[in-house]
Amino acid sequence: MKKITGNKLFVRALQDEGVDVLFGYPGGYAIDIFDELYKQDIIDVILPRHEQGLIHAADGYARATGKVGVCLVTSGPGATNLVTGIATANYDSVPLVCFTGQVPRNLIGNDAFQEVDIVGITRNICKWSITVHNRDDLGRIIKEAFYIARTGKPGPVVVDLPKDMMLEYGTPIYPNEVSIRGYKPISGVHIGQLKRGLRLLNKAKKPLFLAGGGVNIAQANDIFTKLVEITKVPVVTTIMGKGAIPTNHPYFIGNMGMHGSYAANQAISNCDVLFSIGTRFNDRITGKIEEFAPKAKIIHVDIDTASISRNIHVDVPIVSDAKEFINKMLEYAQSVDTEEWVGQLNGWKEKYPLGMRKDKGITPEKIIQAINHQFEQHIVVTDVGQHQMWTTQYLEMKQGVKLLTSGGLGTMGYGLPAAIGAQIGEENAHVICISGDGGIQMNIQELATGVCQELPVIVCIFNNTHLGMVRQWQKLFYGKRYSSTCLRARKSCKGHCMTDGYECPPYFPDFIKLAESYGVLGIRVEKEEDICNAFEQAKNNRNKPTVIEFMIHSDELVLPMVKGGNPLNKMIMNC
Repeated sequence: MKKITGNKLFVRALQDEGVDVLFGYPGGYAIDIFDELYKQDIIDVILPRHEQGLIHAADGYARATGKVGVCLVTSGPGATNLVTGIATANYDSVPLVCFTGQVPRNLIGNDAFQEVDIVGITRNICKWSITVHNRDDLGRIIKEAFYIARTGKPGPVVVDLPKDMMLEYGTPIYPNEVSIRGYKPISGVHIGQLKRGLRLLNKAKKPLFLAGGGVNIAQANDIFTKLVEITKVPVVTTIMGKGAIPTNHPYFIGNMGMHGSYAANQAISNCDVLFSIGTRFNDRITGKIEEFAPKAKIIHVDIDTASISRNIHVDVPIVSDAKEFINKMLEYAQSVDTEEWVGQLNGWKEKYPLGMRKDKGITPEKIIQAINHQFEQHIVVTDVGQHQMWTTQYLEMKQGVKLLTSGGLGTMGYGLPAAIGAQIGEENAHVICISGDGGIQMNIQELATGVCQELPVIVCIFNNTHLGMVRQWQKLFYGKRYSSTCLRARKSCKGHCMTDGYECPPYFPDFIKLAESYGVLGIRVEKEEDICNAFEQAKNNRNKPTVIEFMIHSDELVLPMVKGGNPLNKMIMNC
């Protein structure tokens, strides 16, 4: 059997894993791997403009397609530039395999040029991280990396590849099976616990389903909707769980949490049984822990044992994959009398609907409603900030619509590169990135990637000239002391800000000129009547990105809002 180099085995392994897209940025300690990739034509190598953009693109690709996202960078700064993206994927359970080049083994620990301990750096923000020291272990470790990334609770894996090890000759065999001692993904459903939960549900007067991101990750949307229709139990979702059930479904009440709807937060506060599937109960969801669902018995289904009863004490813990659990629950589920309860929830929805003033010209609601009306099947990717919350409030989730967002870590700069990755994975879909004028500038260089890959990504910039979400907190809770949130501020503004007669300096950059410098179609929208036309132009521009800059007033707020640490039923409704 002819031996081959580690570099050749690496390429063979990716091909055997079904990898068709790799997001890579070359460098000295990965150059030999890129040379091997050059010799094949099965895997499409995408060259972004920054490693952080690269890993967010792999993340967006994974979320859009359901496949494992794969990226390859060099050592040192190439590897450390992945760190934020690894943490982002880890919080949101996105399957990634991240390969990093490394200095030769004899230089490890000697402060060599572009040497970092990337395994040590990432150990607490990924499922598994390892340096391959032995060429004979390479195939097995790559196989295990893909298996660990995609099974159980999905997540990122880091595999560090010393340059000299990859040049060594060894076995050409890539294993077919995985056997990892100590790693056994959860499977099956504990029937006794399921029946305990069902007994509570069937006796409830005000039962409620809480669907988290685990339902979407498990692709259990259709069967979850079926379960809701059988039981007649109303549903609220986290922002990561949005889309678990269509938003126009009669049993969908709304998103809950810090920026949840009035009805959804009241539903949590008044239910007597809360059946939660696939959420960690983080602080943005619970508000004041002692007053979260105070009247309810809580059933918590999650694939991660460590997530259960970590933040919220639960009455019935069930460790299971969301899809497996829902399928099993369908075998036993029956209708619950919820007519009066659903009527009360719908009454709250009618009395306190989500909505912004209609007489204010361009508003985020009107922009997102235009997306709802003009696009049928599409992928919406958000950055992080006010625009993210507006999107989770107003985006209609129906069949064929996906929402990708950084929910756990809240990573600014995620939106554009993730949208590019999603468009690469779903080339025929309309992919719409919604970002703010702050977040878009964190990875705006990826417009070049969109142009080079001839991608029709539609980039919507909500330009309010500020870091809007922080400014909102400053307005509501910090006496309107707008510290470091105005993106127009110049050194010469000091002492003049907000004084009578002072004219603010012009905003920079000019996003339309910047877009055009990248060879991108740029459109600025300042009037409500131009919103739809801008989207029509973008829909017809199918071989390069389109940037649409929407001019938004800086005083627009995301409401309702629950101040951190307050109970969910203490909402700020207007200001």
